[in-house]
Amino acid sequence: MLDSTSSSQAKESRTRAAGGVKGNGSSSGSSLIEVAGLRKEYGPSVVALDGISLRVEAGEWVAVMGPSGSGKTTLLNILGCLDSPTAGQAVIAGTDVSRLSHSERTRFRAEQVGFVFQQFHLIPYLSALENVLMAQFFHSMTDEGQARQALERVGLGNRLQHLPSELSGGEQQRVAIARALINEPSLLLADEPTGNLDAANEEIVMRLFRELHAEGHTIVMVTHDPVIGRMADRKIVLEHGRIAQTVSFSFEEETAFDEVLEQIWVMEENRTPPTFEQIRFNNGGNGKVLPVMKQIGLLRSDRPALEMTEVGRARAASIIRRHRLAERLFAETFHMTDDEQLESNACTFEHILSPEVTERICAFLDHPATCPHGSPIPPGVCCAARP
Repeated sequence: MLDSTSSSQAKESRTRAAGGVKGNGSSSGSSLIEVAGLRKEYGPSVVALDGISLRVEAGEWVAVMGPSGSGKTTLLNILGCLDSPTAGQAVIAGTDVSRLSHSERTRFRAEQVGFVFQQFHLIPYLSALENVLMAQFFHSMTDEGQARQALERVGLGNRLQHLPSELSGGEQQRVAIARALINEPSLLLADEPTGNLDAANEEIVMRLFRELHAEGHTIVMVTHDPVIGRMADRKIVLEHGRIAQTVSFSFEEETAFDEVLEQIWVMEENRTPPTFEQIRFNNGGNGKVLPVMKQIGLLRSDRPALEMTEVGRARAASIIRRHRLAERLFAETFHMTDDEQLESNACTFEHILSPEVTERICAFLDHPATCPHGSPIPPGVCCAARP
């Protein structure tokens, strides 16, 4: 579970025009990354990226999302100089990395880019301090004091001499973050940085990213987690190697979308035609949210009947699933019987439960089919894999 409140507050002063959002640390609005017509082919039949163009401002946090195989990691590898494109340009801090030789890419990567991977990639026989120092070896210089400060920065000042096998998953990821920051890179790239972490360590790691962003770091992060996606200034959604959607909304706006989708779902369950007049807009909202939802592909129609797209329906199912699992958890584990209390707690949790935590709750409750009120709980991946 992640706290997104601080993220939403940090977004209040940022512009929301897709493709031109200024991050918290950007005062000049200059682009750190400019990608034009980027294409990556693997052999004659596999196109991982198909003509992508985008800009990332200095100090901006961008979440790259989309289904598996959509090109997210390929884009990150090209931005990080781990791979080169088949065609197009990728200009980072004024350098067209698509034109660099292999050795030039290696040097640029060491000097300008910090990487944080899902698999921590720590050297197992080196201590935490030595793993961080490894990032400086390319420059033929090491600064143990600086490495110590980097580890203290991520809360590991008392674990300097521990081997990776003596650290938890969350601690290993924090070592990886310290290693990524040691050369003061202009760009921080993260590929599913919480994918191997439990909820507690996920919160610690994401708090670090929020702090780094507040300090002005530019972050491009690949993630499947919609809760993490909401923390970013902007979400870029890839499908089949192309940009399908660019979205920049606050946590409150995203929550409003979820509440509308949830109401439509419940009305459809009750065989009531969902219309504009029946939708309740919380916090003084109004019907302006519906055209936006149609524009970004959540609704197929907003008048007179509300109709969800497949993307909107999948998102609604996820919201309903989290809400009803939360109700079941509170009813069975904490023995709550007050309907109003159940509803209030479930409404809070439905917006902050990560997919991983949701699946664990479902398994803990033995994959319940209904909520305490008898309404069906949409099944998840864990339910399909159940013996």
